[in-house]
Amino acid sequence: MARHINRRAFLNTSCSGIAAALAANNLFADPRPPVRHPRATDGDNRHEPNWDERFTLTVGTKNGDLVGNSDRVLQAAVDYVARLGGGTVNVLPGIYTLRNSVFLPSNIRLLGSGADSILTKIPSESVKLSEESDWYDQEITLSKSAGFRVGDGVVLKTQNPHNGATDVLKRTLVARQGNRFKLNDGLRKNFWLSGEPTCSSLFPLLTSEYTNDVVIENITLDGNAQNNANLNGNYGGGIFLQDCNRYTFRKVESRNYNGDGFSFQICHDVIVDNCYSHDNADLGVHPGSGSQRPLIVNNRLERNGIGIFWCWGVKYGHAEKNRLVGNRNYGISIGHNDTDNVMVDNDVIDSGKVGILFRDASRGKDFWANRNRIENNRIHNIGANDGIAIDIQGQTKDLQILGNQLKEIQKPMNRIGIRIGANASRIELANNSIQGFSKPIDDRRSV
Repeated sequence: MARHINRRAFLNTSCSGIAAALAANNLFADPRPPVRHPRATDGDNRHEPNWDERFTLTVGTKNGDLVGNSDRVLQAAVDYVARLGGGTVNVLPGIYTLRNSVFLPSNIRLLGSGADSILTKIPSESVKLSEESDWYDQEITLSKSAGFRVGDGVVLKTQNPHNGATDVLKRTLVARQGNRFKLNDGLRKNFWLSGEPTCSSLFPLLTSEYTNDVVIENITLDGNAQNNANLNGNYGGGIFLQDCNRYTFRKVESRNYNGDGFSFQICHDVIVDNCYSHDNADLGVHPGSGSQRPLIVNNRLERNGIGIFWCWGVKYGHAEKNRLVGNRNYGISIGHNDTDNVMVDNDVIDSGKVGILFRDASRGKDFWANRNRIENNRIHNIGANDGIAIDIQGQTKDLQILGNQLKEIQKPMNRIGIRIGANASRIELANNSIQGFSKPIDDRRSV
C-alpha cells in the first residue's frame, strides 16, 4: 500500500485508496464512462483537476503571514484558507497555547513542522454555576469568574433532573458581564442548581463537526494532562471529530491528553497513518460509534489506557502494521456490533490485562463483534497474572484467528493464550503459535 501523498492533490488522497478498494469489491460496476479529463465545474466536488498550486498561508510565533501563539491565530488561518476554497496552513516551529479548540473547516491541509510545532492548552479549572439556567437559555452565571475569558472553550456538566444521567455540553464563552457569560449556542439542557452544574476549561485541541476532506500532517499535540481534568473521549481528545468524512492524519503526535489521543465519532473513511499516540489517559485511537471504513496503519500507540478501541458499530475497518506497546488495560478492544474488520501484522506487546479483547455485549439480539479477522499479529507478554492474549467473550461468532504468534516470556502464572467464552461460536483457529502460557487455549464451549 503506497504511503506517499501527492502534495498537489492532497484533498483527494485521503479517500482515493479506500474508494478504489470499494469499487473493486462492488458487485455492480459503475456503467458510466470514467472521468479522464476533469474540469472545475460549479457544484461538482467529486472530480477535481490536479492543480499545480493551491493557496498556502504560514503561521508562526515570530514570523509568517499571521503571527501569534494562540488558538486565535490558528483559527484565523484555517478560516482564511477555507474561504478561498481550500489550501494549506503551514504551522511554523513554536509552542501554541490554546484557550479553545481550533475548529477545522472542510478542504484544508494543516501542515506542521513535526516535533517543533506544538499545540498545547492552558491548565483547566472548574467552577460551579451560581444561578439556574433553563434549556432555552444561552447564558450561564459562574460562582466566580476565576480565569475564564471571553473566547474560551468550556465543558458544562450537570446531572439531568429527569433521569439522573450526566449531561455534557461543549460551548464557547462569547460575552461577559461580571461572572455572567453568554454562550455561542443555546443550552438545550436544564442546568439547575439541584444538578450541581459546573463549567470547566476543557476542550479538544483540534476538532470539527460535519466537515469533509481534511489532511492534518506532521504536527505535535500535547494535552498538558498533568494540569487538566479528564474529558471523556465521546466529547474530546487531542483530536476530536463528530460526523465528518475523509480525514487523513499523517505523522501526527498526540500525547499527554487526559482523555483520548485520537477520537472520531460517526466519521467515515478516516485514515490514521504513521502517527504516534502515547501517554494519554484513555484511548490511543478511538474509531467511535458508527464509523465506517477506518484505516489505521503504521502507527505507534504506547502507554495509553487502551491502544485501539473499536467503539460501537465500527465496520469494514483495517488496522495493519501498528505497534501497540505498554497500554495499561488492553492493546486492542472490539465489541458492540463492530463487524467485518481486519487486524493484521500488528505488534501488541506488554498489554496490562488483555492483548486483544472481544467485549461482551450486555443487550441486543446480535450486538457482538462478529465476522472479524485477526491474522499474523504478534501478541507478547501480558502484565496481569491472569492476563489473556486473546479473550473472546459473550456470543461473539464467525471469527478468524489465523497465523498469530502468542508468546509469554514471563512466568506463566495463570495466563491464557486464547480464551473462548461458553457462548461464542464458529471461531476458526489455524496456524497460531502459542508459547509460555499456563493454558494455551481455554475453550469453554460445551462439546
